[in-house]
Amino acid sequence: LGTGETRSGQVIEVSKKMTVVQVFGGVSEVDLLKSRVRYKGETLKLPVSIDILGRIFDGSGSPIDGGPLIVAEDYIDINGVPINPASRQPPEEFIETGISAIDGLNVLVRGQKLPIFSGSGLPHNKIAAQIVRQAALKGETEEFATVFAAIGVSYDDAAYFISNLEETGALSKAVGFINTASSPVIERLSTPRLALTAAEYLAWEHGLHVLVILTDITNYCDALRELAAMRGEIPSRRGYPGYMYTDLSSMYERAGRITGKEGSVTILPILT
Repeated sequence: LGTGETRSGQVIEVSKKMTVVQVFGGVSEVDLLKSRVRYKGETLKLPVSIDILGRIFDGSGSPIDGGPLIVAEDYIDINGVPINPASRQPPEEFIETGISAIDGLNVLVRGQKLPIFSGSGLPHNKIAAQIVRQAALKGETEEFATVFAAIGVSYDDAAYFISNLEETGALSKAVGFINTASSPVIERLSTPRLALTAAEYLAWEHGLHVLVILTDITNYCDALRELAAMRGEIPSRRGYPGYMYTDLSSMYERAGRITGKEGSVTILPILT
């Protein structure tokens, strides 16, 4: 930027006449005459270390909790890859959520993908916050962590999630990613991938059993639809792009247990 600040962005469309870039953090202070664009030819990468535990980030991976920048041990591509089926271990061992309807009737197991379907006006945010506070490994001495991602939420909901993490002490064994509805659309697409990248790092590199809570996946799908409409793509059912289900599966298949690895990644997506 003209002020000397550097911002990252993602190319969302390329044509003979122009390249469209959506900027992480918005363009409110961008001076078109003084700003310069440099193409790095790289995808967004998350700086990771064990110090990400206890921290809260935005949809671009930048800290928003007033703490220092992460001193990275590595930079990991947020797009990741699904687990090789030949390396998968079947889900096993119970994760206690503290909610009897889940623990008694639809048990959450390490390495599983267990969606929660909600309706408009129902307290799914309170359920998500309650699971973050209460989730634990029943009677186990193994390390456990939670990664929470709020996608396209209002300022009130964002403040509720942040205060819930900080005031209840849940943040000490959690990583938060908060994306508000006013943020650039591209951040809604990066937020769940940032969360999964953090979870994979903690699970595969540090042997933690990680529960990833994603709310609200409907906002993620709406962001996909908005970008597809901007690019002039042919819409599918309800205006969503035809590749939406493939895109979702590319995230969900990052959950599981891997042969030779101590940790696990479990995904609990919430859809309204």
